[in-house]
Amino acid sequence: MALIRMNAWGAQVREHGTEAAADVALAPLLGRDAPVIVMVHGFRYAPGRPGHCPHDHIFRAQGGGLAGTPSWPEALGIHATGASGLAFGWQARGSIWQAHAGAEVAGAALARVLRTLKARDPGREVHAIGHSLGARVILSAMRYLPVGALARVILLNAADHASAAQAALDSPAGRRARLLHVTSAENSAYDLALHGLVGSPHPHDAILGRVDLPGLATLRLNDPAHLSGLATLGYPVAAPERRVCHWSTYLRPGTFPLYRALMGPRGAALHAEVSAMTLPKPMPARAGLWSLPLPWGANPS
Repeated sequence: MALIRMNAWGAQVREHGTEAAADVALAPLLGRDAPVIVMVHGFRYAPGRPGHCPHDHIFRAQGGGLAGTPSWPEALGIHATGASGLAFGWQARGSIWQAHAGAEVAGAALARVLRTLKARDPGREVHAIGHSLGARVILSAMRYLPVGALARVILLNAADHASAAQAALDSPAGRRARLLHVTSAENSAYDLALHGLVGSPHPHDAILGRVDLPGLATLRLNDPAHLSGLATLGYPVAAPERRVCHWSTYLRPGTFPLYRALMGPRGAALHAEVSAMTLPKPMPARAGLWSLPLPWGANPS
C-alpha cells in the first residue's frame, strides 16, 4: 500500500508535510501492479489549516475519531487491496466564487501531476473520485490530459456546469475514460444555489445535477429504479436520511462499497452495467397506431 498526499498552491504542487516536489513525491507509487486512485475534496477544505485540512479529515489513512465521516482511503480499499492512493488537496475556502475559480487552477495543477505519472509509469491504470468542487477539479484536469491518463472517474454531486463536463468528455483523455456522475435529490438545493450564484459563459448552461448529459452516465440515488438496479447488482444503497444533504453521495451506507468495486478488478464491467441501468427507458410503442384506417379508406404502406 502507498498513500501519498499532495497539495496545489496555485500552479505549484508539493507533497503534504514535506514540501517535496511532485515528481519526487510520486516515487513511492511507481512500478506497482495495482491502480492509483486519485481523491479530490470539495468546498471549505484547506490543506494545513487546523480544523479544515482534508488530510486530517476525509483523507486520513484510517478510521480515527471522526464518527460518521469515512476515511476515503480506507473505504476505497487502498489499505486492504494494495492499491495506491493520491490524496489531492487544494485551497477551497473563501467565497464560492473564489473556490469555483480556484478549482480550475487546481485542475491544471493536477493535470501536471498525472501527466508526470503517465510519463514515468505509462502502463499504470489511474482512477479518480471527487466530490462537489473536487469533481470540477477533475473535469478541469481532463482537458489537459493525454489519451489513457484516466481509466474510470466518479463525480459525486459535481459542482460544475454541463459545458465543463462536455469539454472533459470531448478531450483526448475523456474519450477513453469511463465517467459516472452520482447525485441525488438531497443535493437539489445546492445545485440551485450554484446555478444562481455562479454564472457560465455559455447561454442556458445547466448545473450537472439538473441535467442528463449525453455521454455521461448519471446515477441518481433518489431514483427507485436506480436503487433497485444497484441492489440487483449486489450493491444496495441505503435510503436517504435527510431531505437536504450535500454529502449524501458518500455518507449514505452502501455508497463506498460501490465506488470501491467500480475501481476494482472488474470495475470496467460494473461501470458498463451501472451505465446501462441509468439510460432513459424507451417509451412503449402504442399498439395498433398504424393499423387505424385513414379517412379515405387506405392504410399506409
